Amino acid sequence: MPTPKAAAGFAGCVCVMVAATLLLWAQLPSYGVGRPPSVEEVELWDVIVGSEGKELPPGEGTAMAGREVFSLRCAECHGSEGQGADKGEALVGGEGTLTTSEPLKTVGSYWPYATTIWDYVNRAMPFDRPGILTHDQVYAVVAYLLFLNGIIGEEEVMNASSLPQVTMPNRNGFVPDPRPDLGEMDRSP
Repeated sequence: MPTPKAAAGFAGCVCVMVAATLLLWAQLPSYGVGRPPSVEEVELWDVIVGSEGKELPPGEGTAMAGREVFSLRCAECHGSEGQGADKGEALVGGEGTLTTSEPLKTVGSYWPYATTIWDYVNRAMPFDRPGILTHDQVYAVVAYLLFLNGIIGEEEVMNASSLPQVTMPNRNGFVPDPRPDLGEMDRSP
């Protein structure tokens, strides 16, 4: 058991080390890169669209409109028809592969909700300029992906009302999370 004098010495050393670390950290260069986001930018990014789609914004799009946006903003990475390319994964196909040794997880084979596809495209695509697409363009791209996967028709309009109604092929392919800290979640279609 350390003596009171030794314990006090150890505590003093810890305090000096913490203070020195904080001083050194404060001296790190900032490089002048970046800036704090504006309130408007945070509001644009601060939307999480859940499976029920309650948070979807106004806007609409069809697969026909989405074909053009996809060719300009998505095809370079994902291929002209969503088949995948050097830079990006396939977004089409994969039906029946999830239980095989080489599953192909695409919009049509894996994603359980069309609303979460909208959320992902809105937040993260295109990869080199995420957030550049308007809400109408996001609805159109999602409609195009759903069309390419044979889930909706080419002229069906996707918007905040119709998108949550789309039944994805793998909607029931996920197991509810039984952790008690998550509370009750509505898993109805």
